[in-house]
Amino acid sequence: MSDRRSGATPAARRTVLLVVLAALALVLGGHGLVRAGSGLHTRQVTVNGVPMTEVRTGAEPGRRPGVVIAHGFAGSARLMRPIADTVARRGAVALLLDFAGHGANPARLPGAGRDSAASRATLAGDLDVAVAHLRGRPDVDPARIVLVGHSMGAGAVTRYAAGHPELAGTVAISLPDAGDLPYGQPRSLTLVVGAAEFPGFHRAAEEALRRAPPGQRAITVVPATEHVSVLFAARTHEVVAGALPGAPDGPPPEPAVRLGAAGLLLLGFGLGFVPLVRVLHGARRDGPPVAAVAGWRPPVAGIVAAALGAVAAVASPTVRLPLAVGGYVTGFLLATGLLLVAATRWWPGPTVPAASAGPAVASGGGRGPVPAPVAAVVLTGYAVTAVAVPMHLGLTSALPVGARWWLLPVVSLGALVFLAGAERATGGRSWWYATVGGIAVLALTAAGVVGLAPGFVLLVVPLFAVLMGWQAAWAGVLRRSGAPRWLPALVGAALLAWPVATTLPLR
Repeated sequence: MSDRRSGATPAARRTVLLVVLAALALVLGGHGLVRAGSGLHTRQVTVNGVPMTEVRTGAEPGRRPGVVIAHGFAGSARLMRPIADTVARRGAVALLLDFAGHGANPARLPGAGRDSAASRATLAGDLDVAVAHLRGRPDVDPARIVLVGHSMGAGAVTRYAAGHPELAGTVAISLPDAGDLPYGQPRSLTLVVGAAEFPGFHRAAEEALRRAPPGQRAITVVPATEHVSVLFAARTHEVVAGALPGAPDGPPPEPAVRLGAAGLLLLGFGLGFVPLVRVLHGARRDGPPVAAVAGWRPPVAGIVAAALGAVAAVASPTVRLPLAVGGYVTGFLLATGLLLVAATRWWPGPTVPAASAGPAVASGGGRGPVPAPVAAVVLTGYAVTAVAVPMHLGLTSALPVGARWWLLPVVSLGALVFLAGAERATGGRSWWYATVGGIAVLALTAAGVVGLAPGFVLLVVPLFAVLMGWQAAWAGVLRRSGAPRWLPALVGAALLAWPVATTLPLR
């Protein structure tokens, strides 16, 4: 039967297929999250302002080992949840905490990112609260408490354990520095580092090895992992489980189940965007011819604007925002966007008619089934859901607390200006638009390498690159639908700004 006789156009059939695939991915992702928590009991508690999550199996008789699990800079208790699942299934009671300035903890971390004395004291105070809480549980053996930490958390737990010899053990994953550890303390220290991590983390582990009698410590190098993926490696989980005193054997660790579920949720939301746009804007509409930017002006303007933006961000008022790293990133986006707008004003460059510019140039003409302001609200809300829900359920905390509520619109403004500038400088041509986004990623990386940006920016650049690619793809979908020219920037700003404002530490 032909498409005409069946009443189904190829575009309509593709839309139905995307809806089915999106729904399937969302269902599988939800199933993965349920499976990850199967057989485990969790309880949220807040003690002295420190949010904590207890994870354990059923109430077996007797006392068990206890494990305090500490995240790294820009991490959260949720990021460390797979480790809690592993140790809980080995018979321990796991306690995850959100340090000040991170996750659900609205308190600010003084000197965040600088490893200052004030930040060290705050981290130690939060650990003290967590250890005391775990020690006071009736089902925890106070003589079998182990500390596990990653990156900043690894430094915090090793320093804390060095002053508390009653602790049964310490596991330091990606230890950032060991120069001030007392010789031989903490007594039972297990070191883990990813094979692809920056050299500084390998040097810190080796220094910790030298600061103890021969044979007292060992380093486990986890193959094919870097600073974040080391947390999701089966080998890392085996080492952590092996540090539990007197814990029985348990099932093999499955550290990537939550991460895989989050990936499926992201895929589902990504696929669902296309049919949603079609519902809101209808089929593609062609309006009157428009001019599109030609030649090499877009990438040249992008390089100059991003380079100057990286320098200007250092003196931007946004660096004084109480958002570590995020203040610089916001200033970079804002300055680069303004420079891109200026480039289109003072350096018009050659143009070509839309007829020869190719199908990537959308007119933005015509009206869709839904008024543009309503479509904008729906699509922006969808963008926030698409990035926040998978991150929060399967990766790390992505809900705003405290100052993050007012920081969100500030960061969003910086992202909006950048994306609007990129849209204008490239004339809405998708390849040039994606190129300008890639240039911004490279400029931010270079700023971190030369010291203009906080060094931690190098660890978040991969996520930033993924977000840039994601919003560029969605912008192309919106252009092809004939959406207003301002809408791709608005939707893209939600995708970029939400993770920056909700995951980077408050200071």
